[in-house]
Amino acid sequence: MEKTNVPEIFGSMVFDDRVMRARLSSDVYNSLRKTIDENVKLNEAVAEAVAAEMRDWAIEKGATHFTHWFQPLTGVTAEKHDSFISPSPDGGVIMEFSGKELIKGEPDASSFPSGGLRATFEARGYTAWDPTSYAFIKDHTLCIPTAFCSYSGDALDKKTPLLRSMQALNRQAKRILKLFGTEVKYVRTSVGPEQEYFLVDKEMFEKRPDLVYTGRTLFGAMPPKGQELDDHYFGVIKPRVSEFMEDLNNELWKLGILAKTEHNEVAPAQHELAPIFSTTNVATDNNQLTMEIMQKVARRHGMVCLLHEKPFAGVNGSGKHNNWSMATDTGVNLLSPGETPYENAQFLTFLCAVIQAVDDYQDLLRLSVATAGNDHRLGANEAPPAIISIFLGDELSAILDAIKNDTPYVGREKVTMKLGVHALPRFSRDTTDRNRTSPFAFTGNKFEFRSLGSSNSIACCNIMLNAAVAESLKQFADRLEKAEDFETELHELIKETIKAHERILFNGNGYSDEWVKEATEVRGLLNLKTTADAMPRLLDQKNVDMLTEHKVFTETELNSRCEIMLENYCKTVNIEGLTMVDMVRKNYLPAIEHYLHRLAETTSLMKSVSPNVKCNYEIATMERLSELTDYILLRVRDLEEALENLKKYDDVLETSKAIRDDVLPKMEHLRKHVDEAEMLSSEECWPFPSYGKLLFSVY
Repeated sequence: MEKTNVPEIFGSMVFDDRVMRARLSSDVYNSLRKTIDENVKLNEAVAEAVAAEMRDWAIEKGATHFTHWFQPLTGVTAEKHDSFISPSPDGGVIMEFSGKELIKGEPDASSFPSGGLRATFEARGYTAWDPTSYAFIKDHTLCIPTAFCSYSGDALDKKTPLLRSMQALNRQAKRILKLFGTEVKYVRTSVGPEQEYFLVDKEMFEKRPDLVYTGRTLFGAMPPKGQELDDHYFGVIKPRVSEFMEDLNNELWKLGILAKTEHNEVAPAQHELAPIFSTTNVATDNNQLTMEIMQKVARRHGMVCLLHEKPFAGVNGSGKHNNWSMATDTGVNLLSPGETPYENAQFLTFLCAVIQAVDDYQDLLRLSVATAGNDHRLGANEAPPAIISIFLGDELSAILDAIKNDTPYVGREKVTMKLGVHALPRFSRDTTDRNRTSPFAFTGNKFEFRSLGSSNSIACCNIMLNAAVAESLKQFADRLEKAEDFETELHELIKETIKAHERILFNGNGYSDEWVKEATEVRGLLNLKTTADAMPRLLDQKNVDMLTEHKVFTETELNSRCEIMLENYCKTVNIEGLTMVDMVRKNYLPAIEHYLHRLAETTSLMKSVSPNVKCNYEIATMERLSELTDYILLRVRDLEEALENLKKYDDVLETSKAIRDDVLPKMEHLRKHVDEAEMLSSEECWPFPSYGKLLFSVY
C-alpha cells in the first residue's frame, strides 16, 4: 500500500476551519465563528455565502449530491440525497445549493421512531444545520450534520438534546467560574470514545443467520482455546487486520477524525480504536461515522466488523469507554488537579459537582447505556457492573477524607520506579493506579465512563452526564452566589458534598460479590441489571424535573424516549428469539437427525460384519443426541409459546418484563442443549461455522 502523507490527507474531505478561513470573506467567517463559539443566532445572509462556498468546494472534491446527515432514535444515522443540479434554459443543468437548503431540510419523518410524538399520517419532519460540527464529503455526497425534529418542534434525534445539555452545562459552569474571578466565553465538554469491535471472515459471517439477523451468535460451543492465555491482548497485529487498520485510518483521517490508538483487545478477533478528544457533539458525529466506516472498510478486506456488545458467549464483549472532561475556551481543563490538588479549590468544586451528579442521577447514567446487547455484558467479569460507582484513586480519596474530617492532608511524594536495569530510564509512578472494574473512573484529568456498549451512540450517556453535572453546578452556584464569605461557604459546601455522597465512591474490586452486597444492602446504591429494570426510571419525577428544568428534554420527549427504548429492547430480543426458532427447526434439528442416521447406519453395518463389535461410541452418542433432540424440541416449543404470549401485552413495559423474565431464560435454556449437541456431532454434519472458525478465521 502506498505510504500515506497524513498531514496532507487529514481533513481533506471536511469543510473545516482551515477551508472556511481560506474561502469565506472575513466578515462572513467572523460571523460564522461567533455562531459556533458563542451560540449566536446565524444570519441568513451569512448562511447564503457559506452555502455558495460549500457547494463550490464540494463540487471541486467530486461531490454531486448533498444530504442533511442526522441521528434519529434508531441508533444509526440517516441521510436523504439531493443532487446539486437544476435545469438551465438551454437544456443543460447548473449546480445550485442555497442558504435555505443548507439551513433546513424536510425529510419524511413518518418511518422514524417517535414514541407517540406524532400520528402515523403526520409525515413532515425538519432537519436544521448544526454549524458547530463541520460538513464533510462521503461517497461523493456533501454531508451536512443536522438536528432532526417533528413538525411540532419535538426533538426526534439524539443530537438536539445533546446540544441542549452542553448549553445547560456551559451556562452553569460559567456561573461557578465567575465566582472564582474567571470570565470565559464558554465551557464545553470533550469526549474521546474508545471503540471496541470484532473482525470475522465475511464468508463465515454469511453462513451464520444469527450474525446476519442479530449481530451476535445465538448458538455456539466454546473452542478448546479462547482468551485464557492472554496472548491476543496487545499482541502483534496480524497482516490481514493490519491492512484493514491502515485503510481504516486513511478513511477516518480524510474525514478529520482523530484516530490515534489501535491494538488487539482481550478476546480473539477483538480490536480497539481510540481517537484524540474533541468537543462532545463533534465526537458523537465522528464516532457514528467511525462505526459506519469500520463496517465498510472491513467488507473491502473480506471481513465483517461486529459492533454488537456480546457477539460471542464465553469471551469478552465489546464496550466503548467514554472519556469525558470539561474545558474553557482558553484551554483550561476544569478536571485537571494541577500540581497541588488539595489547594486547588476550583478543581475540587468541579470534582464534587461530578460526584454529586453521579450519585443523584446514577439511574440516568445506567439507563443511558441500557440496550438488549449491553445487558449481556454489564455485570460480567469483563465489564463494569450495572451498579454505578466512582473510582478516584488513593490520593484524591485521601484529600477528600481530609476535607471531610477537617484534618491535615499529608501529600504523597512521587515514587521513582526502578526496574533494575541501568540502561532503562527512571520515571515517576502515577499517584493512583487504574481500576478496570469501575464504571466511572477518574484517570488524571478526566472521567472514564466505561459502561457504554460498543454499538451505543455516545450521545445518550453524555446528555445525561452533562445535564446531571449542570444541575450540581446550579445548586452550587445558587448557594455560593448568596454567600457573605465565599471561601468559608465553599469549604463547607465541599465538605458537606463529600459527606452526603461518599457512598458513590469505591476504589475496590467492582467484580466481587462482596461489592454487590455492600453497594445495595449497606450503601443503598441501585443495581438495575437489565434494560427493563433501568429504562422506566427515566420517568421518575426527580429525573423529569431536572431534565425539563434545564431544557434538555420536554416531558413529552421523555415519555416518547422511554417508550422507544423499551420498544427497541423488545423488538431486538423478539428478533433473536424468532431467529433461534428458525435455526433450530430448519437447521439444527435436521442436522442432528442426519448425524444420528449416519451413526445408526454405521452401527448397523458394523454389527452386520461381526456381532462382537461393541459400538460403544456410536451407541452412547446416539442415546445422548436422541435425548438432546427431545429436549431441544421441548425447549423450542417453550420459546415459541413465550414469543407468542408477548402479543397479548398492550403495554411496552409489561412486554419488556415478560421478555426479561420468560423469553430470555428460555432462549438460554434452548442454547444450552443445542451447544451440547454441537460438541457430540460431527463437524462435517454441523450446519454452521463453529466458534473456533469464526474467532480465528481472520488469521
